[in-house]
Amino acid sequence: MGVVWSWAWKIALVVVATPLVLGLLYNVAPAPSTLMLARWVTGQPVERIWKPLDAISPNLVRSVLASEDARFCTHSGIDMVELQGVIDESDGLNAPRGASTITMQLVKNLFLWNGRSVIRKGLELPLALYLNVVMSKHRQLEIYLNLAEWGPDGQFGVEAGAQRAFGRGAGDLSARQAALLAVMLPNPHKRDAGKPGRGLSRLAANLQARIPSEGAELTSCL
Repeated sequence: MGVVWSWAWKIALVVVATPLVLGLLYNVAPAPSTLMLARWVTGQPVERIWKPLDAISPNLVRSVLASEDARFCTHSGIDMVELQGVIDESDGLNAPRGASTITMQLVKNLFLWNGRSVIRKGLELPLALYLNVVMSKHRQLEIYLNLAEWGPDGQFGVEAGAQRAFGRGAGDLSARQAALLAVMLPNPHKRDAGKPGRGLSRLAANLQARIPSEGAELTSCL
């Protein structure tokens, strides 16, 4: 029994230490997502072209922040305003995407798994707080835009997504194209920025109309 407990503690230590160490390492190294790793292991295609944040169109940066996490620059990894609203309305497990910050989504992509569970949420929250301490907002957003799934066939990152949808790089996106890419993020397997239906076009138009009203704080940390 003593040997079993010894190994259990060692395994637990590795599980806890791994995201803590990787959180520091990914400040300087390109980061893969757990979904990318799973696709590699199972022989499925993965397309990702790393793009520095400063080389990505400001239209896309503002569109994603306005759509996904408008308080990204001011919260500590967890948006307590949105989270409290979810707690008030539900058990917190079926939170709308708006309650999940970019930092929380990044933690899920880097260290955890898809799906909704108490265990995953319990890990996601403290890891988001930790990542926000050891990684700048600039780097968080840079990694997120290079990890997010932007197509149904293994397209990861905005460069691959922009090339697939519009045949142009992520640095050359118009405001309309950026809005279309931003609103397809919640469901890249069913939403196609390159061939938008009326619903997706309406979402993009609404987002595009709202962006000018966002203040300087939207990108103040970048």
